[in-house]
Amino acid sequence: MNLVEVEFTLNGERQKVIVPPRTTLLEVIREHLGLTGTKKGCGKGECGACTVLLDGEAVLACLTLISQAEGHAVTTIEGLAKGEQLDPLQEAFIEEGAIQCGYCTPGMILSAKALLRKNPSPTQEEIKTAIAGNLCRCTGYVKIIKAVQKAGRRSAEVAAHD
Repeated sequence: MNLVEVEFTLNGERQKVIVPPRTTLLEVIREHLGLTGTKKGCGKGECGACTVLLDGEAVLACLTLISQAEGHAVTTIEGLAKGEQLDPLQEAFIEEGAIQCGYCTPGMILSAKALLRKNPSPTQEEIKTAIAGNLCRCTGYVKIIKAVQKAGRRSAEVAAHD
C-alpha cells in the first residue's frame, strides 16, 4: 500500500503523519490525532460541520486531502482557546445563545473566525455570506449572526486600546 508522509502544524504544534494518499484532513484530525471537535457531517462538502482553518482560510476538511496541508498551518476549534481563555468568538456564541445542539458550532465558529480576520466589522449580509456553507438545523441563524457581530465589536475595541 502506498503511503505519504505529511508534515504540518496543527493548533500551533508540528505534526507528522504517514497515511494513504487519499486520506482526508478530517480523517487525520479525528482518527489519527484524536481531536473530535471537527465534526463529520455529510462527507460531501455540503454541511460545513468539518470546517477548519488552513492558513487562516476556512476549508472543508472532508474535501481536503491531507497532502494539501503539507507545510501549512491548520486550526481546529480546539486551537482557538488560549489555555482556559476562550476566543472572543467562542465567548460571544455562548453569551448570545448561538449554541444549540453544538454539532455545527465548531465549523460555524471557524467560518466566522476567517471572516473576522479579514473584516472585523462585517455587515449582516457579509456574515450570512461567510457562514452560508454551514448548515444549522437548530436555529434560525439570528443568534449566530448576533454572536459574530458581538465578537467583531469586541475585537475592534481591543484593537483600539492596544
